[in-house]
Amino acid sequence: MADFHQEGIITTLHALYEAFDRDVYLAQLEAKLEEHARHVRISLLLPSLHAEIKTPEVLDQIIDDIQKAKYLHNVVVALGGAPEEAQFQEAREYFGRLSTPERDVKVVWVEGPRVQQIFEEIRNREIPTGVQGKGQSVWMTLGYLFARDDTDVIGLHDCDIVTYDRILLGRLLEPIANPNNDFEFSKGYYIRVSPTERAMKGRVTRLFVTPFVDAMKNLMRERGHLELERFFEYHRTFNYPLAGEFGISTGLAHELNIAYDWGLEVATLSEVYHRVIPRKVAQIDLIPNYEHKHQDLSPDQSDKGLHRMVVDIAKFYLNYMRSHGVPLDDAFVDMLLHTYYQNALSFIRCYGEDASVNDLVYDRYQEELTARYFRGFLWTAWEQIKGPRESTMIPCWNLVVYSLPGIYARILDAVEADNA
Repeated sequence: MADFHQEGIITTLHALYEAFDRDVYLAQLEAKLEEHARHVRISLLLPSLHAEIKTPEVLDQIIDDIQKAKYLHNVVVALGGAPEEAQFQEAREYFGRLSTPERDVKVVWVEGPRVQQIFEEIRNREIPTGVQGKGQSVWMTLGYLFARDDTDVIGLHDCDIVTYDRILLGRLLEPIANPNNDFEFSKGYYIRVSPTERAMKGRVTRLFVTPFVDAMKNLMRERGHLELERFFEYHRTFNYPLAGEFGISTGLAHELNIAYDWGLEVATLSEVYHRVIPRKVAQIDLIPNYEHKHQDLSPDQSDKGLHRMVVDIAKFYLNYMRSHGVPLDDAFVDMLLHTYYQNALSFIRCYGEDASVNDLVYDRYQEELTARYFRGFLWTAWEQIKGPRESTMIPCWNLVVYSLPGIYARILDAVEADNA
């Protein structure tokens, strides 16, 4: 169970309920959400690959728990990996189990011809729409939710959570749905420990993002880049910045640019940083332990696994520094590599001691080797962004509507026709 310590510039909402009866807590949490739902309309956005339907031992549990949540106004699935109509219809039937007289369910067929025509219309106005993936699917599905105009609060979580629990859903939404709060964005976090391997997971967060952001915060302060110091301090405050779960007010969601690559999570945090004051941002401990599918390191393939993930995240941070007044060149980035790596070694020592006292398996050599790979991936990111490069951000829907005033009606017609 977490403590009640507050650190940094945002509010941390701990899992203090774990000291009490879990079932009583869940009943009270859902009773509160049902009361909130009388005043605010709550939507759940589920990014899902068609392949995840084929792993029912995971997704069935998620669907069964969501079915019991009476406070959801609607559920919208951002379906990817489904180029065939038969795959879309299979997904419609599968997720249709969530439909009730009080709760609407729709599947956004991102690769379907109607939605693809909308992408084409937007691109014809020279507005980038990114490439196929979770970010693009989430962006289009947000457009559909905005077109419906019947949502006040949006929660988003993935569909590959092996340890899914209905408490996760309720805690994800409650900070934003509660009208007595003043939060507009709430980021989920959790422990990542494999019960079968008795080992720490979350390698990119532990061994790259956290030590890199921590090092950049100190470096920016030393070099007098005070705004960048505050930016990296904000990112350092999040316990699990790569978590895919968050709750957000619809008003704020309208304003967010969305990254279409693996930088989606850190880019979203940055978008929130620039649009709301810190007291409107929270992070919440969602679940005692979180397990999902793991990515391979793929050290020799920069377009796969953790290799691609680290490169995309590093590109975001390097581009951010460059666009905020830090002149990057080979010598400076070389210094960043070594600064990051030395900081990562300090974190690895701490992780090792933490693992030891908790009787976890911990291979310190393998952890240091992974950090060395990540150091090389950081240089790969720099090589890829030298010179002028296109952003990996899809513009916010407020901007798109300025250029295409009728776009919401087009999206609404397309999704409704697909689901008819």
